[in-house]
Amino acid sequence: MAQVCELTGKRPAYGNKVSHSNIKTRIRWMPNLKSKKFLIPELQQTISLLLSSRAIRTIDKLGGITPAIMNAKESALSERLQQVRAKIYKARVKRTAKGQPQKAAAPVATEAKVAAAPKAKKAPAKAKKAAPKKAAAKKSK
Repeated sequence: MAQVCELTGKRPAYGNKVSHSNIKTRIRWMPNLKSKKFLIPELQQTISLLLSSRAIRTIDKLGGITPAIMNAKESALSERLQQVRAKIYKARVKRTAKGQPQKAAAPVATEAKVAAAPKAKKAPAKAKKAAPKKAAAKKSK
């Protein structure tokens, strides 16, 4: 079995281990690969992949295997994932041809929207601090 990530194309790295006496010994650093199953909703199909731990984190960040496959570089994908990518694309084209729009993504808050949002008032916090002082002033009189 080849030690290659199917999504990112990460392979073993080669180099030299250098001792204190400067003796160089060839070494091979293996990628951290895990076997994981994913459901592809467009195809109603489960696929088992050999992925690096970095690729698994990327899939989680992007929200699923489908966006990860569609955003990956064509040259990095394995032949099997290139075929899956083509099937997903065809399924999306068929769905839009039937008049079924793609699922809308959740709205993302941009910096302009965040800046335009009203800011919370800090007056209630000051009022809470001022209230005990007034009570203490009344007690001293």
